[in-house]
Amino acid sequence: MSDGEFAAVNNFDYICSFMKQVRFIYNYILHFLTARNTKGYGIHSPYLFQLVRYVMYDKSQYYIFPKIENLRHNLKNDTRMLHVEDFGTGKSQNRKVSDIATHSLKSAKYGQLLFRIINFYKAQNALELGTSLGLTTAYMASTSKDVKCITLEGSEEIAAIAKANFEKLQISNIQIVTGNIDFSLPEVLENFEKLDFVFIDANHRMPAVYDYFEKCVNKIHDKSVFVVDDIYWSAEMEQAWGLIKQHPKVTTTMDLFQMGIVFFNSDLKKSHYKMRY
Repeated sequence: MSDGEFAAVNNFDYICSFMKQVRFIYNYILHFLTARNTKGYGIHSPYLFQLVRYVMYDKSQYYIFPKIENLRHNLKNDTRMLHVEDFGTGKSQNRKVSDIATHSLKSAKYGQLLFRIINFYKAQNALELGTSLGLTTAYMASTSKDVKCITLEGSEEIAAIAKANFEKLQISNIQIVTGNIDFSLPEVLENFEKLDFVFIDANHRMPAVYDYFEKCVNKIHDKSVFVVDDIYWSAEMEQAWGLIKQHPKVTTTMDLFQMGIVFFNSDLKKSHYKMRY
């Protein structure tokens, strides 16, 4: 590639990145202006009111929270370099653990929300697509030792760090499966008779996200809850979220901007809420 061609590619990548940021900011402003901030009031369903009132806005601190956040602090100072393969884009790159911990992990606020949802609904069978360094997994699995938690991660080197993190936190009820999720997910789903909770945070391309969702839907029951991460991360993620909302088995969704919560409860009317969180 000539210097001119290389510069053209860099300029194109810069423009795409800039446009993506503009779109994200626009969506955030729109969400802020249109989302509810009622802390549950105005939501007519008791099922959803309890979730908003006693889960989303619960500030209780559980014993595991400081341990996980202390681990996050340590990971942000971890200079080890990992070779990361991205099956979604087909590209590989080298990244420091500290970079992943700083820029790619869900914040404590949202990790603890996953904990509270699983704890509130007493979920026993939890599945995560996209382990990363394992902090969200730790939040999911630490609600109870009886929770069966399986997490899928594409990168073997990242999975090794996550496994070590589970050991540091003394969480033993997590099974981590490595490799391309497109191929590992069907086999993993055979290990579940039903799914109580699913967190989708892997390949951010629309066809993959929706395919993962549809495969997991085959294992739902009336009280199952799915959480889809980064629903405004890109135009493809917005499209995937739109398709999920329209799925015939979905009754209600909650859009928190950073993530979307999906319900299948047949007692709920088809409705979609935007919530400030």
